[in-house]
Amino acid sequence: MSEFDGRTAIVTGGSRGIGRAIVKELSSRGASVAFSYTKNADIANELVVELEGKGSRAAAFQADVSDFKAADEMVREVKAKFGSVDYLVNNAGITRDKLILMMSQDDWDAVLDTNLKGVFNITKPVVSLMVRQKRGAILNISSISGVVGMAGQTNYSASKAGLIGFTKALAKEIARRNINVNALALGLIETEMSGALSDEYKQKMIEQIPLGRYGAVEEVAKIAAFLLSDDAKYITGQVVQADGGLAI
Repeated sequence: MSEFDGRTAIVTGGSRGIGRAIVKELSSRGASVAFSYTKNADIANELVVELEGKGSRAAAFQADVSDFKAADEMVREVKAKFGSVDYLVNNAGITRDKLILMMSQDDWDAVLDTNLKGVFNITKPVVSLMVRQKRGAILNISSISGVVGMAGQTNYSASKAGLIGFTKALAKEIARRNINVNALALGLIETEMSGALSDEYKQKMIEQIPLGRYGAVEEVAKIAAFLLSDDAKYITGQVVQADGGLAI
């Protein structure tokens, strides 16, 4: 029997890419998993069917985490459906990369609203539940861009650096309630987004990674599961860099 059996996880942005891999990993370990998505209902529903076909409990919610009411309602519905919220993975994020001289106010606001404000929106009601349960684990998916900064990503880097600060402060607030809060700062991961890059650009980036390759979403998912697990109960307020050595 796994420690995840009988427990419930929420993963934001869980229908594709890194989020999808985390959803599948937690489900494979016995957790009931609820995840949010914003646009493609077919892909989200296919994932639910896949997981349920393996005997797991799963639910997809079309919810924009940048909307406080929508995020709060999702948490309430997950609690009503599954009985508890034991894990939260704040994965939902967007990019609008541009040099600051070309960046519009909307480019800035959209990224900060989803990547940072969205984390507050869903974490607040989840923490309320976890405090009453006297247990829980929260993992915030940050980025190396928030650790070292990346040109053309002032909005994205600011949101991910802010997420690291959020992680450390929240960890101090709720540690005595038996709730762990950590961040996972990712480097270059092989996803649909990175797959759209030119071969020339990808090769240029790979040359900067000591391990000489992009990370796989399955690798990220296993690290995420560990940081949520009881094996990591003495780890909180930390930023784990999974970047192939990019930010050494």
